[in-house]
Amino acid sequence: MKYWQETIAVTQRILIELFRRRRSLIFWSIFPISILILNAFILSERAKFTMAVAFENAAPSTLVGAALFFSCLGGSVATVVAEREQQTLKRLFISPLSGTSYFLGIFLAHSTIGIGQTLLVYTIAAFWGATFKGSIFLGITIILLSIVAYVGLGFILGTQLARRIEDVNALVAAFGVPLLILGGAFLPTSLFPKTLLDIAQYNPIYHMNEALLGVSAQGDNINDIQSHFIFLLLFALVMLICGWLSYRRMLMVERRL
Repeated sequence: MKYWQETIAVTQRILIELFRRRRSLIFWSIFPISILILNAFILSERAKFTMAVAFENAAPSTLVGAALFFSCLGGSVATVVAEREQQTLKRLFISPLSGTSYFLGIFLAHSTIGIGQTLLVYTIAAFWGATFKGSIFLGITIILLSIVAYVGLGFILGTQLARRIEDVNALVAAFGVPLLILGGAFLPTSLFPKTLLDIAQYNPIYHMNEALLGVSAQGDNINDIQSHFIFLLLFALVMLICGWLSYRRMLMVERRL
């Protein structure tokens, strides 16, 4: 119960600070909506899809490849770096708040933002007539695994590579933009040459995109997306463990400073 209460308290603090900076919320809403609409209209024109089918195919790629990437990965990196710069971690050492609760609180806060973006993207898609064709439970599982993977990776980057807020944009851009393009966030993977498809097999965003696209737009079941799902599951677990270890290492370093 103690850990749960502390985790909720940390989550509330981060979300309240975010709501006070309303521009961030507005931008995190505008970005996925604009990417969704652009992708859908491009698909409608080039692939000759109806608008409903175009939005059905654009929504998964927009969500896991664009919205969750910047909010859950970029947001968690920014939060970790900001907490270090503001000396929040120093105050943590003299408070009864546990390091585990602090880690889980940051994790839960950005997961909440990711879930909000999921609702936003699929609400806009549904407005244009799109439907979720596959298992909703399987789709939610893929989205949650994607959030776990992104936030875990965000902890790794935020604790090991970024030292100042100014580093965040450069770090996310350097690691993220090539992976987003190769993962099918902005261009359908069906347009990729075989060489790029072979490289994309090692890109977690590609597997997130293909798994959710198959379930959401094509009605695939777990057997149809088995390879993508297993890759995503293992990647999410590795990122969660490595994110936790990176966080613990950061705490030890901060204690010595």
